[in-house]
Amino acid sequence: MPAAPSWNAYASECPTRMVLDRIADKWTVLILGLLGQQPWRFNALLRKIEGLSQKVLSQTLKRLERDGLVRRTVFPTAPVTVEYSLTPLGGTLADSLASLIRWAEENIDAVLAAQHRFDGQHDAGDRPA
Repeated sequence: MPAAPSWNAYASECPTRMVLDRIADKWTVLILGLLGQQPWRFNALLRKIEGLSQKVLSQTLKRLERDGLVRRTVFPTAPVTVEYSLTPLGGTLADSLASLIRWAEENIDAVLAAQHRFDGQHDAGDRPA
């Protein structure tokens, strides 16, 4: 049996970059954060995550399902009910992302203060976007 490949996220052709790109997306982080709490229906996710469009939610859920992170369950009701939940693999990622979300919420005041200090010391042309 051949040895498993040794992945290197710093190499330009490494497929782990696709995963990093996916989880660096704010909508992915927020969706997985909610799914880490409980299963959700599509419209409930749409209402809960302010600013998220129906199209982007649909696209993101399909990508996450394809990546094996989210499970889509269809219930034979009238009308049909669809629920989204985490797979075991998605659960491992959601646990890590929960820490990231918590860090952002706990440290936003310090980040905003640093931005304010930086902006006060630099001209508008010198500021990053």
